[in-house]
Amino acid sequence: MSAPASLAITPVHVADLLAEGELMPVYVHVIEHPDARVLVDTGLTELHPLVADMDPRLRPLSEQDFDLASIDIVVNTHLHFDHCGGNHLFAGRPTYVQRRELDDARSLDDYTIREWVDAPGVRYVPVDGELELLPGVRLVPAPGHTAGTQVVVVQTGERPAVIAGDVAVWFGELDEPDTEGQRLVRALDPELVWLAHTHEPWRPRTA
Repeated sequence: MSAPASLAITPVHVADLLAEGELMPVYVHVIEHPDARVLVDTGLTELHPLVADMDPRLRPLSEQDFDLASIDIVVNTHLHFDHCGGNHLFAGRPTYVQRRELDDARSLDDYTIREWVDAPGVRYVPVDGELELLPGVRLVPAPGHTAGTQVVVVQTGERPAVIAGDVAVWFGELDEPDTEGQRLVRALDPELVWLAHTHEPWRPRTA
């Protein structure tokens, strides 16, 4: 299947977290595709004692001018609390996550906020490896940040855009890739990479 001529990716700022004394943004990303509207990660919608030390300042999708009903498909890059805390807003819709990630989130201690992972009505579609989600939109495992992390590769032009969650938390990690996931993203030769915790996308340095 060939990719549509252009697929738009829109970042949505859903929270800020305090990390090492600095405010770190939390973004989710919407893919506008002719066949479906896809949301990558869901942020968080409430406070929780386990993350009180990060002093979350919330801007949940449910309180923004955001049409929750317009989302057809949800993808979780991974299931840390700030990426799956809004999954309950999309109960009943297919939510794609790597099977390894789902298993780890349900079984490992101090991994995430488990009641947010298995909130009422959340319907996971476990994925084993790569998957073509829609024409021009692929899910690709990218281990590193977690063993079950995946990225979303979107064919927006000659070179892809990548929605990478926490594969890298800051640009330097993609400038000098260190994990399997970071090296995989660089090997895709992306035009740009959207990260969860930066205001702008990463772009490869030009010579």
